[in-house]
Amino acid sequence: MSEAQERAWSELAPALVLPVPRDEAVTSVAAGSHIDPAAVWGREAPLIVEIGSGQGHAIVHAAAARPDADFLAVEVFRAGLARTMLDAERAGVSNLRLVEANAPEVLEHLLPAASVDEVWVFFPDPWHKKKHTKRRLVQPVFPPLLARALRPGGIVRLATDWEDYALQMREVMDAAAPFERDFEGEWAPRFEGRVETAFEAKGKRAGRAIRDLAYRYSGR
Repeated sequence: MSEAQERAWSELAPALVLPVPRDEAVTSVAAGSHIDPAAVWGREAPLIVEIGSGQGHAIVHAAAARPDADFLAVEVFRAGLARTMLDAERAGVSNLRLVEANAPEVLEHLLPAASVDEVWVFFPDPWHKKKHTKRRLVQPVFPPLLARALRPGGIVRLATDWEDYALQMREVMDAAAPFERDFEGEWAPRFEGRVETAFEAKGKRAGRAIRDLAYRYSGR
């Protein structure tokens, strides 16, 4: 990490990064761990979780634009979390927290059941080589974790610039009975709350179509 990122981790992390009881892996979440969102943010407010927040461009922008909501950035790369903290400090946002942990374990253990209003999965690693696609996040085991964390009526928003991953996302979410499409036609319109990041811009330059999806958790 750069000197500024090291400073962010030493000076800003104590207030912004959630402490997590670990299992064996460095970015794991021990079973039985959980947070109290009202205690973490000091209020009752809609909670929005971004999985794979990268350097935090999208979530910092969203947190600044929506002071009425609380935001949680989930990321495994410490340098990205450090950059997020620096940008959050610069933007003066107070409604953002971060967690250095594997997303499935955050959804399964750390977040209380039915505590989240929206989950964002924007431009996750596509693992585009055929032999690596099994590592993709959005697979049949993923919707049950979303269903546990989301409130009834909550929304999961997804975006990718890899067509085969977009098709896989749609197939997986369409087959997940507790979820219903929150859009008409083949794809959802671009989510207005998503600022364009370097990942999206790179996909556009490469001529790839940006695909959005949105699903509402029915609570069944």
